[in-house]
Amino acid sequence: MSLAPLLAAPAIVQIHVVAALAALVLGAIQFAAPKGTLPHRALGWIWVALMAAVALSSFGISGVAGPGRWSWIHAISVYTLVALGAAVLHARRGRVRAHRFNMIGLFFGALVITGAFTLLPGRVMGRVVFGW
Repeated sequence: MSLAPLLAAPAIVQIHVVAALAALVLGAIQFAAPKGTLPHRALGWIWVALMAAVALSSFGISGVAGPGRWSWIHAISVYTLVALGAAVLHARRGRVRAHRFNMIGLFFGALVITGAFTLLPGRVMGRVVFGW
């Protein structure tokens, strides 16, 4: 494992990775913590901001094969921004089940699953973790 590939990457990639890793850790904490409390809401807002940073920063990153500057993965970023807004709206309107569904989906879909694709050979995080 070497941070050299990440440190050599453009600043937008570094921002993207730091925000994603922070959201991953904070999301795991949120799952374990009591729900509906003031700390849950405060950490939730931080998580939403981190996820928005991950999604927005992705538009400055290209390199995944596909036509044009953006690829299919950027559609996930658009979905993430929409789902974040919906999840916040659900929470504010007391629709806890819908809020939970959106947040769990975002955590696993937009962070865990898409994060796993960053570990493929030739990708920055693949080089960081596995050296390939």
